[in-house]
Amino acid sequence: MEPFELRRAVQAGRATAVELGLQVDDVVVIHNSDRVALRLVPCDVLARVAPSGHLADSEFEVEVAHRLAGIDAPVAELDPRVVPRVHVRDAFAVSLWTYCEPVGSEIAPAGYADVLMRHHAALRRIDLDAPHFTDRVAVALREVNARERSPELPEPDRELLSDTLSGLAAAISIDKARDQLLHGEPHPGNLLNTRRGPLFVDLATCCRGPVEFDLAHAPEEVGKHYAGADRALLHRCRALNWAMFSAWRWRRDDQMPDRDHWRVEGLNRVRAALDRCGPG
Repeated sequence: MEPFELRRAVQAGRATAVELGLQVDDVVVIHNSDRVALRLVPCDVLARVAPSGHLADSEFEVEVAHRLAGIDAPVAELDPRVVPRVHVRDAFAVSLWTYCEPVGSEIAPAGYADVLMRHHAALRRIDLDAPHFTDRVAVALREVNARERSPELPEPDRELLSDTLSGLAAAISIDKARDQLLHGEPHPGNLLNTRRGPLFVDLATCCRGPVEFDLAHAPEEVGKHYAGADRALLHRCRALNWAMFSAWRWRRDDQMPDRDHWRVEGLNRVRAALDRCGPG
C-alpha cells in the first residue's frame, strides 16, 4: 500500500481492535503489500487489513480458519477473545488473529513435508465450498491473453505462457479422484516457524486439487519426503505454478519488487520446469 493508504489501514486495524475491547498502545507493520499485517501491542494480536474490494477473500480466509479450529491443524488461529468474523471499517476489511512470534531456525525439508501432510489431513476433515485450482489458472490465463492487461509481454512468451497454463491445467485436472482441499500457496513465506511449531498462514488461497499442486509451492527437497507424491504430476504442477507466477509479473499493474528481474527469471523457470516434465 502507498503511505497514505497504509496510514488509513493502520488506523482501521487499531480502531477495530480497540472497539472490541483490546488494548492497543502501539502498532508494528509486519507486512505491506495489497493487504497489510499489523502487530498490535500489548494485546498481541495480528490484524490483517485489506481494502474492502478483498472482503470476500478475507471472509473466506476467516471461514477456513474457523472450520480448522479445534482439530489440531497446523495453522495460525483467529484471536479467541473476539467473534470470528471480518470487520469492515473505513473501506477496509479487518480480521484479528493470535500473534505468533517467529523463531529463527529454518524448517528442514522433512519437517516441512510433515507439517504439510498434517495440514492436508486436517483439511480432509472439514467440509468447505472452495474453488478448484483451475479457477485460479483461468484468471492467470485471462491476464496473459488480454494484451491490454499485459502489453509488454513479448508475443512468443505470451504463446508459451498461454499454452502452458491451458495445457497443464487440463492435464492435471483429468483425475479428479486425487482432489482434496489444499492450502493453495504453502510456499516458505506462508509457513512460519513458531514456538508452537511450524504454522501455515494466508489461508485465503484454499482451493481444491491434488496435493502435488501444494507441494509444487514448497522447496524441491520437500517433495522427496512427502509419502505417496506422484513425481511426474509434481513436475507438471511446478511448471504450472511458475507459469502462473510469470503471468502475474507481466500484468501492467504488477507491483512486485524487482519485477523486471522476475519477469525474465519467471520465464526461465517455466522453460526449465517444462524440460523436467519431458515429452507430452
